[in-house]
Amino acid sequence: MAQRVLMKGNEAIAEAAIRAGCRHYFGYPITPQTEIAAYMAKKMPKIGGVFLQAESEIASINMVYGAAAAGMRVMTSSSSPGISLKSEGLSYIAGSDVPALVVNVQRGGPGLGGIQPSQSDYFQATKGGGHGDYRMIVLAPASVQEMASLTIKGFELADKYLMTSMILADGTIGQMMEPITFEDTEVKTYEKPWALTGTNGQRKHNVVNSLYLKPDELEQKNIARYERYKVVEENEAMWEEYMMEDAEYCVVAFGIASRVAKNAVVAARKEGIKVGLIRPITLWPFPKKALAKAAEQVKGFVCVELNMGQMIEDVRLYTQCKKPVSLCSRCGGMIPSPEEVLESIRKAQKGEF
Repeated sequence: MAQRVLMKGNEAIAEAAIRAGCRHYFGYPITPQTEIAAYMAKKMPKIGGVFLQAESEIASINMVYGAAAAGMRVMTSSSSPGISLKSEGLSYIAGSDVPALVVNVQRGGPGLGGIQPSQSDYFQATKGGGHGDYRMIVLAPASVQEMASLTIKGFELADKYLMTSMILADGTIGQMMEPITFEDTEVKTYEKPWALTGTNGQRKHNVVNSLYLKPDELEQKNIARYERYKVVEENEAMWEEYMMEDAEYCVVAFGIASRVAKNAVVAARKEGIKVGLIRPITLWPFPKKALAKAAEQVKGFVCVELNMGQMIEDVRLYTQCKKPVSLCSRCGGMIPSPEEVLESIRKAQKGEF
């Protein structure tokens, strides 16, 4: 039987990264994710790894770029404004088709905002993250256990598809403690013949680059990249369904908001309201097939978010506006209560969207 340990969400990410084979971490402290860097600072030297607190977020993401180009499993972590500073580097990494893991434990914004939990970086994460045509795989944990398991999954998907994986968590799950297990399963690894590892005269030089001065060449690179993204969309979308078998209404929520929403669904069921929950685990690729199927079944949707309404746009898009969608949200670091979500479900039943 696997041993259960009590861990904070941020520490679970760091430990899972080490178990996934990450031996290079570059970062910069910012609340509410600093425990990730602190854990790595303590553990990396003991296992022959590299921890470096860079002089800035900009420096740290470019160090990630260099280690990724050398074929290393590498990660960085930050929180909302820090991720914005890393956005140019994220685009360079995407343009060079190298794998990396980035963790964003979100805080309220825009600007410096506050250090309380938020989901206000959904647009930034799912629509690219920096300049240019590209995508990142975005994983949204809803528990400390998923902070660990999705970190391992993120490394594997990044290596498989030569992309950046982002763990998009919120400050609540980063700071909360829950018992988790680290299953003794084999971590998937991938050959990296493209990596800059030195030739020793045995092969041609590899080049990792995002600069293409010929327009037709750059166009073909982007087209080929999006063909790869189509494969990701087809095969890697993940979601959880809860009480959807006979649901007449559907709540859509991710991260900590989904835990609140699940309690509201249970309470609504006790009132005789047939409601279920779809929890996207991958925010990109978005579980559009699940939403499209639900749109054929339910009378309406309720989105629960810790922002002013961002995921709701994708819910409307992928349900093709076949059914009405309402928003139950708090922002600035506030979290809606189960009663607030329940009231939104009651309004949906009354046709008040």
